[in-house]
Amino acid sequence: MSGNIQLLTDTLHAAKAEGRSALIAYLPAGFPTVDGGIEAIKAALDGGADVVEVGLPHSDPVLDGPVIQTADDIALRGGVKIADVMRTVREAHEATGKPILVMTYWNPIDRYGVERFTAELAEAGGAGCILPDLPVQESALWREHAEKHGLATVFVVAPSSKDERLGQITAAGSGFVYAASLMGVTGTRASVGAQAQNLVERTRATGTELPVCVGLGVSNAEQAAEVAGFADGVIVGSAFVKRMLDAPDDAAGVEAVRTLAGELAKGVRGQA
Repeated sequence: MSGNIQLLTDTLHAAKAEGRSALIAYLPAGFPTVDGGIEAIKAALDGGADVVEVGLPHSDPVLDGPVIQTADDIALRGGVKIADVMRTVREAHEATGKPILVMTYWNPIDRYGVERFTAELAEAGGAGCILPDLPVQESALWREHAEKHGLATVFVVAPSSKDERLGQITAAGSGFVYAASLMGVTGTRASVGAQAQNLVERTRATGTELPVCVGLGVSNAEQAAEVAGFADGVIVGSAFVKRMLDAPDDAAGVEAVRTLAGELAKGVRGQA
C-alpha cells in the first residue's frame, strides 16, 4: 500500500485552490475513551476540519500544555495502546475519507519498532507522522521506512530555529511543515502575533514548496482568520480538547468539537 501522503497533499492543495488555509484539528487517541475519541475525531472532520492529527498519548508530553496533558493522562489511565491509535486512524479515515496523521514523540515509535509502526500506520490508511522531538539529522531511519510506505514526515520548526536549520528541515520533510508559532508549550493564547508570520516567511524563504501550517495558540475563529492570512494551514488542538474537558458528558463533548470545527472552518475562509 502506498499510503495516503498523496491524499494529504491533494487536500492541502485543494484548500489553496479555494483561496483559503486548511483547517487541521488535533485530538488525542483514547480520550475520553478509544470509542469516544474516534467519535470526536469524526465530528471534527464532519464539522469542517480538512485534516486531523491523532495524538499518541505520552506520559511526559514535554511540548504540550496542561490541557493536552490532562487528556493524555485520561487516555493513559484508560489503558490506550498503539493498537488503539492505529484503530483510531483507520476508523476515522474510513468514515470520512480525509487524511489522518499521527502526532507522536519519538520514544514510543523507537520502542515499538520503526518498520512495524510505519507498516501498520500505512495499512490503517494513515497519511504520515508529525514528530516534534525527532532531530532531522537523526531521522534517516524513520524517513527510509516512511517513504517505503508512502507516509509523510512532518517536522516542527520554531521561532528559535536558525535559517540553516530551517533549510535542513524543509529539505528532509514531506507533507507540510509544522510551524510552532510560540516558544514553549502548546495551549491557547490571546493572540498568535507577528512571531508566527515571521516564522512562516522564513520557512518559505528556504525555497520549499511544502505548505507551511501554523499551530500552538489558535483557539477561536478570529485567530484562525488571522493565521489563515499568512499560513497554508491552521492547526488547532488545545481548544478542541478543552471543549471536551468542559462538556458535561462525552456526547456533549463530541458535539462541542463539531461546533468548534464549524466556527474555525468559517474563520479559515475569512467568514469569522
